[in-house]
Amino acid sequence: MQVDRVWKRFRADRGRRLLRDHVERLGARLRGPVPGNPWRWVLRDIDFEVPPGEAAAIIGANGAGKSTLLKIISGVMFPHSGRIATGGRVGALIEVMSGIHPELTGRENVMIYGMLLGLSRKQVASKLDEIIAFAELEDAVERQVKFYSSGMRMRLGFAVAAFLEPSILIVDEVLAVGDASFQQKCLDRMRDVVGSGTTLLLVSHDLAAVGATATRGIWLDEGIVRADGPIEAVLRAYRGAVEADAAAQADVHGLVRVEGVRTEGPAGGLVQVNETCVVHLTVRVDTPRSTNLYVGVSEGAPTPIFVVRYEAMLEPGSTALELSIPKLPLPPGQYYLWFGAYEVETRIEYTPWQPVAPLTVVGVRTLDPTPQAIVRLSPVFVDARWSRAG
Repeated sequence: MQVDRVWKRFRADRGRRLLRDHVERLGARLRGPVPGNPWRWVLRDIDFEVPPGEAAAIIGANGAGKSTLLKIISGVMFPHSGRIATGGRVGALIEVMSGIHPELTGRENVMIYGMLLGLSRKQVASKLDEIIAFAELEDAVERQVKFYSSGMRMRLGFAVAAFLEPSILIVDEVLAVGDASFQQKCLDRMRDVVGSGTTLLLVSHDLAAVGATATRGIWLDEGIVRADGPIEAVLRAYRGAVEADAAAQADVHGLVRVEGVRTEGPAGGLVQVNETCVVHLTVRVDTPRSTNLYVGVSEGAPTPIFVVRYEAMLEPGSTALELSIPKLPLPPGQYYLWFGAYEVETRIEYTPWQPVAPLTVVGVRTLDPTPQAIVRLSPVFVDARWSRAG
């Protein structure tokens, strides 16, 4: 699949398709030109290629252009300029009800969807039982889809899109509708279709699922490709940008103000995996406050990997604090320190939970089982020793 120099724009003043709205817009144009550009570019010079059998995740903030790009790839929408070459059938699950007609039964929807993909009735029928079993709809397959719950519709849509052997499988955020067990089934199925040579394009805000499923990441930001490469590197860049933006916009002037943050590793050097990490924190209050101070580390705002707490009676003025972590349980990477302050008894928020400083952890990424050699398979590092029993 190839996306070649794709641009897409929408009218910024596009409104409802009612006669009175058209009359109002026509009147405004007759009165004179409207200042500003009426067009908004949502995709700008998007260019990448995904070979068969590769699982690529498209990540980015809401409004970055992810869903628009997937709709263009699936043929639902046309680009303003550029070219899309898919080279085969596209199975797209962009919305829960995409390709599913509510007035038809589950069985009828499977048959029609398959024929729209170019399969014969016999080919679809050979997959029918497998699709219904995966979607867990054996007792509801003869019922009209309009009587399905949102979870049932999502299961049917995903099963149809994934089991009819598309050349390209597009999944856009819909897995958030399913329960945990079905999400795992979907992830397993996506791995199976990628293994069979299908190209997977996945869009999700669940960065953990993205990291476990995709091998390549494409970061869209305001319609531009900001990063394209190995999934771990792209996720790290995206998380860093999210937290840096959150830190820049955070109101650091709470009732317990953070005046300074500094981190250091062994002998005052860089912070290292499984070594001592010291955080020097200076806070200021204007009146005496009995405070619970929380410091956490995160790589995906705002959920921390871990949090430590310190109860202190802060006197007016600046107070210098030192947090020592004997063995930092983090693999190498870019993280952020977060801070929050709350009253001890009533838990009233003095300072909201917010990023306050970056934290870079260094170490070697190899299979060598030494303390400084880490394979990045999880967000924490645990120093453990194995031995043969008996």
